[in-house]
Amino acid sequence: MAPKAALYLRVSTDKQHAENQLQEVEALARLRGFDPVVYGETISAAAKKRPKFEEMMADARKGKLKAVAVWALDRLHRSMSGLVRDLAELERLGVRVLSVQESWVDVEGPQRELMIAIFGWVAQQERRMLIERTNAGLERARAAGTKLGRPRASPVLLASAVARVKAGGNVKHTAEALGLSERTLRRALKAPAAA
Repeated sequence: MAPKAALYLRVSTDKQHAENQLQEVEALARLRGFDPVVYGETISAAAKKRPKFEEMMADARKGKLKAVAVWALDRLHRSMSGLVRDLAELERLGVRVLSVQESWVDVEGPQRELMIAIFGWVAQQERRMLIERTNAGLERARAAGTKLGRPRASPVLLASAVARVKAGGNVKHTAEALGLSERTLRRALKAPAAA
């Protein structure tokens, strides 16, 4: 029985189709001697939760997978640092990464280690530049007199939410119904004025 390879197929919107990636990714996995298992989802790579991706990584950690095949590395992650982190973890788990578009990722020996090291350095540089651009943008906004941060919740709305919860309402449902964050409502409930 051939070892299993995850075919991670991801598209960002309903208007795109993962099937466009499937044929080439499956052919690559089979060419390398793997039995394909599909993990497909329609979700942005920047989303905080990607259920199929997380399921695939959990299966890799359990030793169920010997490879992960993708059409392109950006299917795994949009950020360089996230991609490097995932590649390093898969490398540590002994899971090969196969990419239709980036064949260099499927090399063995010291070249692979060098490529991962270069990826790591690039990720650090990207992170540093992102921080610099963000700080410059914040300084420019402050200099222009722009008020930064999330707008404060209306005191009237908060008082109404606190009253509803004290009358037996559920915190989460009350916050959602009034357009408040659950965290803000919980903080208001702990405030001395709410007691």
